[in-house]
Amino acid sequence: MLQAYKILAKQEGISNNEAKALIDAGVVSAKGEKIVIARALMSEKTEFKLIRIEKPRIIYEDNDIIALNKPAFAVSEKIAENLAKSDKNIRLLNRLDKETSGVLLLAKNEEFRAKAIAQFKACRVKKTYYAILVGILAEDLDIDLPLSTIKTKSGAFSKIDLKNGKTAITHVSPLLCEGKKTLAKIEIETGRTHQIRVHLAHAGYGVYGDSKYAKSTAKRVFLHSYETEILGLRFRAALTKDFGAIFELPSELTH
Repeated sequence: MLQAYKILAKQEGISNNEAKALIDAGVVSAKGEKIVIARALMSEKTEFKLIRIEKPRIIYEDNDIIALNKPAFAVSEKIAENLAKSDKNIRLLNRLDKETSGVLLLAKNEEFRAKAIAQFKACRVKKTYYAILVGILAEDLDIDLPLSTIKTKSGAFSKIDLKNGKTAITHVSPLLCEGKKTLAKIEIETGRTHQIRVHLAHAGYGVYGDSKYAKSTAKRVFLHSYETEILGLRFRAALTKDFGAIFELPSELTH
């Protein structure tokens, strides 16, 4: 038995520190499950797979806004930083968790950004997600439970907080079931940190691959921002291939 990062370093011909960084970034898996602890003891014969992060794809662009299809494991802030190198006015309008894929919006000027942020604050932005859930969800689910968030060294952590939490409303509709998993459509009226993941874990149908809230392991968190409507504009990002590896998806979700 040997620590995971040392096995990975030898396998890839990289330094121990580089191997640790890859595991911390969440892009290393073995036997279909993400490796989350760099120092975990594993068989020296373990074969690791590295997830190659795709480049964000432009869905739409005009003088005011850029809409991207963010791949899983790409960092929202890093994407904005890279785009700002060619245009310093570009700034994020929303962010997605590292392992969440889908619609990411960036403003190209301050006037439009102010209008868009006002829409987000007024909860006038319609957001639709798709997720693979652990368990069989047989009927629609409406969750209205307030959330509070704390910042820790390892990132943000949200929880149900009936006393001091902020309003958070999530609507879930099951579409397909396969084995012990459900593909669900999710609409949120609010945009609290980790809202979907916390609400669904609390309801007993955690997002597949969400080790933080659902204690589920997979190669990624299977949550995708499918459609966003704001200021009369609608942007849609097709579901990624890894969803199609688990479910036979309707064609309208993949184009």
